[in-house]
Amino acid sequence: MAGFDANEHLTPFRDARGYGAVLFDRTQLRQPDPAWFNPKHWGEAAQPVSEGGRGGAWFIDMGGGEAVLRHYLRGGWMAKFSREGHLWRGINRVRSFAEFRLLRELRAKKLPVPLPFAACYRREGLRYTASILLQRLPGVRPLASLALEGDAPWEQTGELVARFHRAGLDHADLNAHNILFDAEGKGWMIDFDRSRLRIPATGWREANLKRLHRSLRKRRGSRSIEQVDADFVRLRAAYDAAWQRGY
Repeated sequence: MAGFDANEHLTPFRDARGYGAVLFDRTQLRQPDPAWFNPKHWGEAAQPVSEGGRGGAWFIDMGGGEAVLRHYLRGGWMAKFSREGHLWRGINRVRSFAEFRLLRELRAKKLPVPLPFAACYRREGLRYTASILLQRLPGVRPLASLALEGDAPWEQTGELVARFHRAGLDHADLNAHNILFDAEGKGWMIDFDRSRLRIPATGWREANLKRLHRSLRKRRGSRSIEQVDADFVRLRAAYDAAWQRGY
């Protein structure tokens, strides 16, 4: 559980559609408007993110810098009933707030994750919608794309995952689109919805790695399963070496 954060501020709001609140970092924003979490507010300054995920994300030109706006969507059969509506279970269970706070904890641990600016929820009856606004990482490309081009940094990826695991990060959806590399070769990790910090244990670490392996196989393009598996062996060897070193 995160400790007290003097820079974290919560502002409730109410309008014709219901009520909610915005959680934000006072060192980054003075007072975000709830309208900021609607891409229509930004007009042409909001451009849909086309790569990875199931939609519901936009690149935002905020004038003073670029950000990513992401809505929390539902997948599977529940999406047939409501893509954005989530069952209200109390403010401490709001998904955007949980990810906002987790990102701040990870940054405090000096891990390479985007800077969170603000998170929002809007409640209507027993349902709520949630959104988060965070830093856009410049010049990054997902591991999935690099793998298709035969230019993926497998050893660096293994070391990156080990670094997060050593810090106790159990990523709920560790896939080839949530690991990014910038032009300088620095690795990043994104999309921490439903992720959490835990005591490092073999079970959940192995589950993370298996999920990543399945993702690479699924997104292999014209590459063979044998090629993907051989590359993953390199990733896994670097992971194991980094884990044994302890950093």
